[in-house]
Amino acid sequence: MEGFIYKYYDGLGLAELIKNKELQPKEVLHEAIKTIEQHNPSLNAVINKFYEKAEKQAETNELTGNFAGVPILLKDIAQEIAGEKITYGSKAFQKYRAQSDSEYVKRVRNTGAVFVGQTNVPEFALMGITEPAVYGPTRNPWNLEYTPGGSSGGSAAAVASGMVPIAGANDGGGSIRIPGAYCGLFGMKPTRGRTPVGPKYGRNWQGASVDHILSRSVRDSAAMLDEIRVFEKAAAFHAPPFEGSYFEMVQTPPIRKLKIAFSVRSPLGTEVQAECKEAVYKTAQLLESMGHHVEEVDAPVDGRKIAKSYLTMYFGEVAAAVASLEEVLGRKAVMSDVEQTTWILGLVGKATSAEEVVLSIREWDYAAIAMETFHETYDFYMTPTTAFLPAKIGELEPKKSEQLAMQVTGKLSMGGLLKKVGIVEQVAENNLMRTPFTQLANLTGQPAMTVPLHLTADGFPVGVQFMAARGREDLLYSLAGQLELSDLWVPVERNPMY
Repeated sequence: MEGFIYKYYDGLGLAELIKNKELQPKEVLHEAIKTIEQHNPSLNAVINKFYEKAEKQAETNELTGNFAGVPILLKDIAQEIAGEKITYGSKAFQKYRAQSDSEYVKRVRNTGAVFVGQTNVPEFALMGITEPAVYGPTRNPWNLEYTPGGSSGGSAAAVASGMVPIAGANDGGGSIRIPGAYCGLFGMKPTRGRTPVGPKYGRNWQGASVDHILSRSVRDSAAMLDEIRVFEKAAAFHAPPFEGSYFEMVQTPPIRKLKIAFSVRSPLGTEVQAECKEAVYKTAQLLESMGHHVEEVDAPVDGRKIAKSYLTMYFGEVAAAVASLEEVLGRKAVMSDVEQTTWILGLVGKATSAEEVVLSIREWDYAAIAMETFHETYDFYMTPTTAFLPAKIGELEPKKSEQLAMQVTGKLSMGGLLKKVGIVEQVAENNLMRTPFTQLANLTGQPAMTVPLHLTADGFPVGVQFMAARGREDLLYSLAGQLELSDLWVPVERNPMY
């Protein structure tokens, strides 16, 4: 097609060109491959490529669905394709092949999207940065010296650089929203139970983690959620039903004036950088100019208790992941099978009692009840998506003294001592203080989105987060559709690599 520039189209835009036979799926695929090959050496976003299979998929006449022929990358964790390698960002999984398609992959395949490859993740998706030892760091298209965030950092970098218009992602503590904010993308974490978790599991991270996509447009996210939302009988959690179309909600302005609470204070009581606050203040002014009521109010939860309960689950899940490696390796895992930090986190998890886990889950429920009551008054809770701008690559590595202490105690399997002296908790909190706003929605099960509404003088996008009551993605998409048309919206095309 004359004048066609692949990277300027979102997923639905490409699908429309293919549907109207202005382009063939194979032509679009070749543009995606060309862009990946152009940018991936600098970004290290794609760690496994499916080009040959993608060619065959693009050649078929059976491509149907809203994203028929649209290239998509999947995240290298949970989003499994039968027979394909999936490594969870770990050297322990280098020989592993998925036994079946995940339910997420099945539903995305039904949209007609073409699987081009897999994106980089931190080992077991544990970090808010993407720097796995086995593959090396993924870099941010806005500035290659900085992280794109994590754990969906590879997916975010791929979309933000124009490799693909949409990429698979999941979010257990901010892993869609954090990289979305750092890379200037739209990212929706759906309500717990809205998207599939099967067939192997009925919950991920005790229900904290859900799958969706990262995208450059709001409508792509909404249209994909229309396609992949599901009621799984065997799933541990089910979202409140929604009979309408999320895609239509993007094009439907709110039918009434909204009441929006906002806060720029960290729930941990720690620093929030000025640019992150500025993004919220500017958005509040915009919302007021639209006629909405905006009020500065903190969420009715104890931020430090939320963080502690999140970390308790986190440590336990790491311990379980390390223990489960026996099924993959055919033997019990040893320290050298995983990254040092992963092993240490697992030891702390082993030293965490069942009592602590139960009490932490109760804290989630208390917070969920409090937030549901809060949303009887306020339609949305608005915060910065992150408290800090992206860290430099390698900046968040443990200090040498911390590494030495962890190495010694790790070799001696002294998880109880590590827990007692609090070294690991301190390292975890030092990382969490950069992103303290996102975990709440994971623990309460609420939907939350990051929206790119500010650009710093140094050229970094800054995300603003909105949370809504459980089951109200429709409200979020309606507001996002309004914000996308505003002057505050930062087009991803403004980054130097796009």
